[in-house]
Amino acid sequence: MTFDRRTLAGVLLAALLLPTLASAAAASPRHASHAQFYPSADPELKSLPFSEAVRAGDLLILSGQIGALPGKMALAPGGISGESRQALENVRGILHRHGATLADVVQCTVFLADMKDWPAFNAVYREFFKPPFPARSATGATGLALGARVELQCTAYVPGKR
Repeated sequence: MTFDRRTLAGVLLAALLLPTLASAAAASPRHASHAQFYPSADPELKSLPFSEAVRAGDLLILSGQIGALPGKMALAPGGISGESRQALENVRGILHRHGATLADVVQCTVFLADMKDWPAFNAVYREFFKPPFPARSATGATGLALGARVELQCTAYVPGKR
C-alpha cells in the first residue's frame, strides 16, 4: 500500500490532533465543560440539533456546511460550482463570527454526492484557499442534506482567541 503526500499529511495531522482531543475528553468524560458551543446566528438553523462551531482549546471545529443560501433552507443555484462557492462562503462567515479566517483552517473534509464533481469542486476550492493548503480528505456520499452536491467540514487552529 502506498500513500501520497496529502494522505500522509492528513494522517499526521490526525495523529497530532487526536491526543489533544482525547485529553480534553478525558478531563470531563460526561460533559465537555472546557469546550464552548456556538449555536448558529441564522434563525432558520437555530432549531436544528447542532452547533455551528465548537471551540476546544485552540481548535475551532465547524459543523459541515452545504451550499445553502443564508437565511434559507435552499441551495445556491449553479450546480456543484455554485453550491461549492456558497458552502465556502458559509465556512468563511462562521470563521469570521468566531475570530478566525480561512488562513487559520488546518483541515477540511469534503463530502461529494458524485466524485465526478471533484475537479469542479477543486477549481472553486482554489479560489478560497491558497498554499499552504489545509490537510484535506474527501469521500463520496450517497445523500447530503437538502439534496446537496457538496458538504464541507473544517477545523481551524486559532490560538489565544476566545
